Amino acid sequence: MEHAVEMPLWSLLPFVLMLLMVAVAPLLMGKLWENNSIKLIVSLVLGVPVAAFLINQDMSEALEHQLLYDYLPFIVLLASLFVVTGGIHLSGDLLAKPRTNVIFLATGYLFASLMGTTGAAMLLIRPLLETNAQRKYATHTVLFFIAMVANCGGLLTPLGDPPLFLLYLRGASFTWFLHMFPAWLLVGAVLLLIYYLLDSYWYKKESDHRLFADELSHRPLVVRGHINIVYLVLIVLAVAFVNVGFIPAMGDPDSPVWVRFLREIVLVSIIFLSLYSTKKEVRRSNRFSWNPILEVAAVFLGIFTTMIPAMLFLKGHAASFGLTKAWQFFYSAGALSSFLDNAPTALAFHGVAVGLVDSGVAVAEVAGIPEVLLEAISMGAVFFGAMTYIGNGPNFMVKAIAEEYGYRMPSFFAYMYRFSLCVLLPVYIVVQLIFFFF
Repeated sequence: MEHAVEMPLWSLLPFVLMLLMVAVAPLLMGKLWENNSIKLIVSLVLGVPVAAFLINQDMSEALEHQLLYDYLPFIVLLASLFVVTGGIHLSGDLLAKPRTNVIFLATGYLFASLMGTTGAAMLLIRPLLETNAQRKYATHTVLFFIAMVANCGGLLTPLGDPPLFLLYLRGASFTWFLHMFPAWLLVGAVLLLIYYLLDSYWYKKESDHRLFADELSHRPLVVRGHINIVYLVLIVLAVAFVNVGFIPAMGDPDSPVWVRFLREIVLVSIIFLSLYSTKKEVRRSNRFSWNPILEVAAVFLGIFTTMIPAMLFLKGHAASFGLTKAWQFFYSAGALSSFLDNAPTALAFHGVAVGLVDSGVAVAEVAGIPEVLLEAISMGAVFFGAMTYIGNGPNFMVKAIAEEYGYRMPSFFAYMYRFSLCVLLPVYIVVQLIFFFF
């Protein structure tokens, strides 16, 4: 704990710069930032000095734990979900009626917690876009898809969204996240209702010519790559049961390497099975490439390294921030998740909550912090990730794919004032009033 108190404020600068690069570089650097080599260089330029500083301060153990027991499992899980869902291809063109779109969104909302927000979004976005291609008024469908499938739907399991998996690694059990089912159900139901009313209104404004063209283009949905559904189930089982709770030896530092990293070995094995058994044309149909997961690996190497001093500083000064109530954590974690990546944001506020426990302000219940604070951090990070295009990784991916299909997507700020501030924020305020009133 003494390290947390003595950590100098300037040591937080690389972490702040890293997050600013993630948030601003896509807007300012454009195509240059799409080069993963540039991302890796930025991560190394900011991360290596931090690593050297930690080693010089006799804190190499913190660095080792962060990279081996947080970063590595995080990347391996994302890679396994990325490869497996990339082997499932869903194609077709259904009638673009409000009921059809609601079924798409509801299905994606459920799938998000089972295969991750990125996996669910990439699986469903193309058939959804093809279904609505003949409609003039369809952009709102993509916006709700970003909110529900690429963000809010992933609240129920550690597989759903990266911040939840990191909190799972901090000690929350796999099934603990089901505690948030009432909030998940409320947000999903309200957003579906709002969407159905809006889509019904816009559907009535469509011309007969467009609706007739929609009927002519109708094709049933076809699923290819079925074996990957089995692999997806195996991933869920691996995360749920291959952990310290069921195999205590995995937490023993004296255990063999293969025991301590047994879950990661299982997940890597699933990756190779998926690559070997999935037909190449299925992945080609999904436009599968390694670029997105390499991007995540490069960026988060810098984030996980530079955030160590920040985490220690937050733990040592938590009581001075004035954050003690669940609603404060909900909005604070949510506000930062809107403009910074929600995974490090969740860890940062978990660090603040741990600091409250260490200082005697709060009592640990789940993952080393009060359960209500863990719920507030989880909901804030997941829900508010939909407030901007940069709040969660799949957001920009969905936007880019929609634009490839000819959809006119709103700009960064137009997305906020035309959708997230007037549709999502009121729903989140209701969530806070119901679940975190005090």
